[in-house]
Amino acid sequence: MSERIFALDIGTRSVVGLIIENNGSKFEVIDYYVHEHEERSMLDGQIHDIVSVANVIIKVKKALEEKHQISLTKVCVAAAGRALKTKRTTITKEIEQHPLIEKEDILFLELSAVQKAQFDLAKEELQASSTHYYCVGYSVLQYELDGQVIGSLIDQQGQKAKVEIIATFLPKVVVESLISALQRADLEMEALTLEPIAAINVLIPQSMRRLNVALVDIGAGTSDIALTESGTITAYGMVPMAGDEITEAISDHFLLDFAEAEKVKKEITTKKTSTITDILGFEQTVEYEEVVEGISSSIDSLVEAIANEIMELNNKSPKAVMLVGGGSQTPELTSRLAAKLNLPANRVAVRGVDAIPTLDKKETLPVGPEFITPIGIAIAAKQNPVQYISVTVNDRAIRLFDVKQLTVGDCLLAAGINIEKQYGRPGMAYMIKWNGRDITLPGTYGQPPKVWLNDEPITVDEHIKHGDILSVEKGKDGSEPSITIEELVGDMPSYTIFYNDTPYKLTADLFVNDNKTEKDYVVQDNDSIKVASNKTVKEFFTFIQKQDLLSKAGQYSITINGENKSISKYSSTLLLNGKDANLDGVLKEGDRITFKSGDVPTVKSILDDMEINTNYSLTIIYNHKPLRLEKQMVEVYREGNLLDLSDSVVSGNSIQLKKKEQSPFIFQDIFRYIDLDLSQIKGKIEILKNEQPATFFEELNRNDSISIQWEA
Repeated sequence: MSERIFALDIGTRSVVGLIIENNGSKFEVIDYYVHEHEERSMLDGQIHDIVSVANVIIKVKKALEEKHQISLTKVCVAAAGRALKTKRTTITKEIEQHPLIEKEDILFLELSAVQKAQFDLAKEELQASSTHYYCVGYSVLQYELDGQVIGSLIDQQGQKAKVEIIATFLPKVVVESLISALQRADLEMEALTLEPIAAINVLIPQSMRRLNVALVDIGAGTSDIALTESGTITAYGMVPMAGDEITEAISDHFLLDFAEAEKVKKEITTKKTSTITDILGFEQTVEYEEVVEGISSSIDSLVEAIANEIMELNNKSPKAVMLVGGGSQTPELTSRLAAKLNLPANRVAVRGVDAIPTLDKKETLPVGPEFITPIGIAIAAKQNPVQYISVTVNDRAIRLFDVKQLTVGDCLLAAGINIEKQYGRPGMAYMIKWNGRDITLPGTYGQPPKVWLNDEPITVDEHIKHGDILSVEKGKDGSEPSITIEELVGDMPSYTIFYNDTPYKLTADLFVNDNKTEKDYVVQDNDSIKVASNKTVKEFFTFIQKQDLLSKAGQYSITINGENKSISKYSSTLLLNGKDANLDGVLKEGDRITFKSGDVPTVKSILDDMEINTNYSLTIIYNHKPLRLEKQMVEVYREGNLLDLSDSVVSGNSIQLKKKEQSPFIFQDIFRYIDLDLSQIKGKIEILKNEQPATFFEELNRNDSISIQWEA
């Protein structure tokens, strides 16, 4: 069963009404009616005078109703592409504390840029709320890392990441004023679309939208632009120049009124010639070349404006450009636009209603590219209507204008959720000193926000549908750094020192706030950490637990009767690489330390070295053998204690020498030097000196002959 569709194209200059019949596989244009606005009630696609626009709609509706004896109550309409607001913006993020690692992080960054564009647009539009705009699409123009353009930010390391986007927004007031005008004309909005979508839907099948194609609808006052790629519409734009500029150029050059100039513009393109009558009444025939030459600068201006907008929206030349609308019939427009975009001439073409594959080509069919959009509205609004969908975001109902495949990100934007504030804050950093140098230890990264769709964790590019429930949870804040000295510095420096040819491996000492510590110490805020990677000779002996040797090292000296005496032969030597060692000297890899301890002398050795005689002697003959008798001439004291000649004297001791008066040797002195077993002696003892009887107290002289006799 066939279905009739009533559609309205509410333009800046006029309102076009169409009745189209849907026969299942084909559409047929039954009739159409055009009525111009009597006042400037429309401006750039926005209804400024709802009552005036409603009156024109009523006239179009009645004309078609009376002609076909029907009642029209529902209508398909479109929001004008020129009403779309395009905003180009950039956003920069510090990533030294929060690197962008995954695709999700990049999407959040892009959404933050879209949100910034939304806020900026709201400020420009008399402080309107940013939630009064629908985002109908955005494209990434480029990424930057530390000021350099880069293909992708995923896994990149640096300080600042930057993304530049171009986003398109539809003001809610455009839709609301459109609905109000229809209600005044007793019409119910059956379906809604966007004018660029309407044209694209009838000219570019879904299978072709993976191609990067630009569609330009050149009307009277503006040129609307839409771009497709990867199966969807990626960007929209508008240029405030169109067919009227060309018509006015023809009018100025040939002295024609506006209507006559409009006729010449159409004829010269299709027939290559036109007969004109100027305002002075002169009639002449003009050729295509003559017209083109007269308005060449105006054509170039329109071409440049359209090409620049396409390049800004698309960031590159598209694969092809389709031109529709009355202004697309401008002479040489296609060839000059192709040259400006560096495209082959056959990649830019004007498309008329005969290019719509689903349309029956009957005599009621209007001709020319200006009817592409009105017919597209009727077909697209019915086949692919733009509808409101409702979702819940954090228990709050949000309505979205379904002009594209909506994602979780669109819901976050519509809900006015500030993406940047949903990131967890980085943990507090520690400020420490490392060998006197200030160092910052960053805390752990803040986590990205978590998003659930119908209680399932998802990413922000997930598609959503009517009735979905979204919940957004702020990412967890980062924590303070937790790091040991070993993790901070890695392997501690070490080196080898040889002591008396034995190798010792030394490692650096660690000090935290001047207290020695170990490498597993967990660093705290404001710590002052020092690594003593070099040891002195003195510190080395402490390390090998031989620090007591250092007291023995150096020149041997003692004090004798208050006078300091040095004796080199008893000194201990400490050498570093064969030279006298400085105890404060810093050691390095491979250094060799040699310590040779001197002998500890006796009192006798000291006196001998100082050539001080300790004894006087006398040699006598005892039992026919020489016998040497000795008496000590000197007594040695240390701290008041009498020393034996065999006692040791260490360096630093203070000793006192006292000389004794010499006394003669007497007979009894020999008993200290002879071995006489008194238990064998019996009877009377006789002592002889030089064979003469003597007493125990008899003084002895050199070489005296002494004997002791007793009766058997």
